[in-house]
Amino acid sequence: MEKVDRYIEKIKNWKEETIILREICLECGLEEDFKWMHPCYTFQGKNIVLIHGFKEYCALLFHKGALLNDANSLLIQQTENVQSARQIRFINKQEVIDLKTIIKTYIFEAIEVEKTGLEVKMKKTSEYKVPHELDETFENNPELETAFYNLTPGRQRGYLLYFSQAKQSKTRISRIEKSIPKILEGKGLNDRKV
Repeated sequence: MEKVDRYIEKIKNWKEETIILREICLECGLEEDFKWMHPCYTFQGKNIVLIHGFKEYCALLFHKGALLNDANSLLIQQTENVQSARQIRFINKQEVIDLKTIIKTYIFEAIEVEKTGLEVKMKKTSEYKVPHELDETFENNPELETAFYNLTPGRQRGYLLYFSQAKQSKTRISRIEKSIPKILEGKGLNDRKV
């Protein structure tokens, strides 16, 4: 696919690893696409894996990795808030070459997961912890609380994760205060002004 060719031409890090991972995905019969600005490989239109490079490593991301057996204990949950996807990480070309057979096993298992229609049971918004700073803000501003709970579950989760990721209380308070106008407008954290 031309977009993937251009992507590979332009990347500075992990070029050889990306080329090998691409070959492995195609050898498994996956269709090549380009989504989220990265090479993505699908089966009957369903996302199976994505190749992406980071500063420290290159990864093959399995969209429903949480459902895979992980017999070789290779799958990594990128952050604690990632519910479905899992990565196999590589720090050099030789690792990719050495794991080729195992990578294919994981890809074929991921294809079977799609064929059977299995879905990852996602955490409900109500299961996310509400930072006490937000609860206190709600006590002083019932209009904000109403506006927050009128947001879509996805927008609520976005704010809860954003607020909770701050390690210090003063940072959480600052994030909440800066978000109040958007919440009152019914907008999500990353919604743009129209």
